Amino acid sequence: MDIILVPGFWLDASSWDEVTPPLAAAGHRLHPLTLPGLESADASRAGIGLRTHIDAVVEKVDSLDGKVVLVGHSGGGAIIHGVADARPDRIERNIFVDSGPLGEGDVINNELPADGDDIPLPPWDGFEDEDLVDLTDELRDSFRARAIPEPKGVAYDKQHLHDARRYDVPATVIACEFPSSLLTEWIDAGHPFVAELARIRDVEYVDLPTGHWPQFTKPGELGQAILKAVDRTG
Repeated sequence: MDIILVPGFWLDASSWDEVTPPLAAAGHRLHPLTLPGLESADASRAGIGLRTHIDAVVEKVDSLDGKVVLVGHSGGGAIIHGVADARPDRIERNIFVDSGPLGEGDVINNELPADGDDIPLPPWDGFEDEDLVDLTDELRDSFRARAIPEPKGVAYDKQHLHDARRYDVPATVIACEFPSSLLTEWIDAGHPFVAELARIRDVEYVDLPTGHWPQFTKPGELGQAILKAVDRTG
């Protein structure tokens, strides 16, 4: 299976390096992406928005034969859902890593402080305690050293969707900082945060208790969780 891996904010393709070995060992073809504006700290992020990133992943999907699996971490969940909207017949499964689908008119996070076209990685005290579980001082230093400013437009732009067939794309949610039981409670209560997720017809939940960056805190376990989701799909 072709598996396209979409990183979350401030990260490039290399953020998946410790996650992919079990997937490669199983014979899957892996395509970790570095999205526009994330090539380096010096890259221009002017004019790059959410649609730019969705289009970049669509272009990768179109370059491959047959159906693909998409994996999106954090803000990457909004991106892979936008790709499922653009190419619903090409996506075998969407795997949301501590993330979920972003609905029509919603934004990923327009409260992140921007510096011109850039959103630098905020100080650690700008995150919730749940985000930082298992992220040791060593991992925090490594993350900050590799972090690349996120294009402001990706975080601030509204999502625009057009094809209801996106709800037919099966999904796996790998729940990390909040247990899946809480997500299903929110769905049952009609919470707007999970309104788009509630519309997907086939969703499975996998719990991987850790903070918001399991690719750093529990990379082996994350790789196995993704592999199991792909194997169930196949």
